[in-house]
Amino acid sequence: MTVRLNAISIVVADMGRSLAFYRLLGLAIPAEADSQPHVEVDVPGGMRLLWDTEATIRSFAPGWQRRGSGGMSLAFAAEDAAGVDKMYAQLADAGYHGELAPWDAFWGQRYAVVHDPDGNGVDLFAAL
Repeated sequence: MTVRLNAISIVVADMGRSLAFYRLLGLAIPAEADSQPHVEVDVPGGMRLLWDTEATIRSFAPGWQRRGSGGMSLAFAAEDAAGVDKMYAQLADAGYHGELAPWDAFWGQRYAVVHDPDGNGVDLFAAL
């Protein structure tokens, strides 16, 4: 039996707040999704990104508790180094916490890290 990664799921405290963050990253998420308990969008490459409210998770796992991201993050590629700087500035201007300001990483990328509203790491990068 073989498996393939098909979706990444994010548990959120506030659906609308979380989706607003990911819209700034360019994801096409309909406005009516803000009030839904579960949201899915297709992303380029055949993957899906899913969001579930904490209440949705607790509806089938009553003892569920937030564990944090545990070192995992989502990584979004920009077209170029200037795109990383622009996206980082846009997110910071919108009030999102930057963990690592854009810098030229030794591995050959312009690289930055911000946190989504639930504290998950979101990497921004582009080849130098």
